Amino acid sequence: MVGTQFRLFEREAPVARHTSAQAFVGELRDFTWDGKQTLEETAEACFEGQSAAVPLLVNEFWTSRQRAAHSLHEISYRACFKPQLPRFFIKRLTAPGETVYDPFSGRGTTALEAALLGRRPVACDVNPLGAILLEPRLSPPPVHEIAGRLQEIPWSDPGEIRSDLLVFYHPDTLAQISVLRSYLLRREAEASLDCVDRWIRMVAVNRLTGHSPGFFSVYTLPPNQAVSIEGQAKINAERQQVPPKREVARLIVAKSRSLLADFDTESRSMLARVAGLAHLLTSDAARTPGILSDSVDLVVTSPPFLDVVDYARDNWLRCWFCGIDPGGVDITIAKEPGEWHAAMGAVFLELFRVLRPGKFVAFEVGEVRGGTIRLEEIVIPSAVSAGFRPGLVLVNSQHFTKTANCWGVTNNRKGTNTNRIVLLEKPEK
Repeated sequence: MVGTQFRLFEREAPVARHTSAQAFVGELRDFTWDGKQTLEETAEACFEGQSAAVPLLVNEFWTSRQRAAHSLHEISYRACFKPQLPRFFIKRLTAPGETVYDPFSGRGTTALEAALLGRRPVACDVNPLGAILLEPRLSPPPVHEIAGRLQEIPWSDPGEIRSDLLVFYHPDTLAQISVLRSYLLRREAEASLDCVDRWIRMVAVNRLTGHSPGFFSVYTLPPNQAVSIEGQAKINAERQQVPPKREVARLIVAKSRSLLADFDTESRSMLARVAGLAHLLTSDAARTPGILSDSVDLVVTSPPFLDVVDYARDNWLRCWFCGIDPGGVDITIAKEPGEWHAAMGAVFLELFRVLRPGKFVAFEVGEVRGGTIRLEEIVIPSAVSAGFRPGLVLVNSQHFTKTANCWGVTNNRKGTNTNRIVLLEKPEK
């Protein structure tokens, strides 16, 4: 029962593949769930003298339930969207065997969901953590191999230990983390890091900090970000807590079992067919010469929203564990709309190059700075300048989010509490 549970929350009946934005808009206008009809407004975007008007459609297009997708998705990453978002577009806008690309892949939600649906995944992220988090889940090893490899690690020799990290970890736990880190970095330097090592590294990265006994650390911020050393010391003092002892290997095996709960014969067969075709890049999304022109059938992505999230700061501990210098990762953190417009404009030019004519981009946007900036007002003119044709703005309305006014619709004012997607089409030649 566990292995099929994620499918019970699927909203869509069998869907038809759409080859035009008009047909897609038509389906969404007729879309209902629990009797709720799609609401329609007009999104009017104007930025730096460029303007466009497209339909804005609002409904609950996919479930608000947590953990309603495949268990392989259940790793933490800041500001990631639910797997149901890319699934909604992949099933309607591509066929099995076609290529789905995410230029801001983060934890790899789009690529993994595309692979589970039999599409060829292409993913790009400027942070090397992106590939570290995604690649092992495209070819998961059996749990017995994971447990066996962990038993082979020489846990009694921790080597050098960062004592400042004791605000997060019990001394014995920190020693185990140090052993595992040294082992993985040595295997990587020797070019002997295999699929089991990569899986162990991926799981360990996701167990470094959190707020339950399933993580290596004492209670801290949610597991998708790491507070500073000073900040953790303050949390410890306020909560009058000391880091408890955790068994690193045991927790890695336990999390592995959880991630693989839905990894049944069907999932294994599907990933086996497409994993070898996956293309993972660590690169600026505006410069991807490794992707051929006119080779992508669908783009589904969510870019950094101005300076809402500081990915380098949030991932500093993960970067340390993986031997990555966070200061050397050139993540886009644009503080002003004009700067963000220029950055996204360069990305759209590259997306226009790699996308096949007649294909689509589903580009998640949001409202930032208290709703004063609607990013679709910047995205649509940027995309038009690159050659795209805007098709619609889709707002996935969720009942659990805060209620306010969104484009005249009384729900989900803040884009970080819901999903807002601009659909763009590359015209036929």
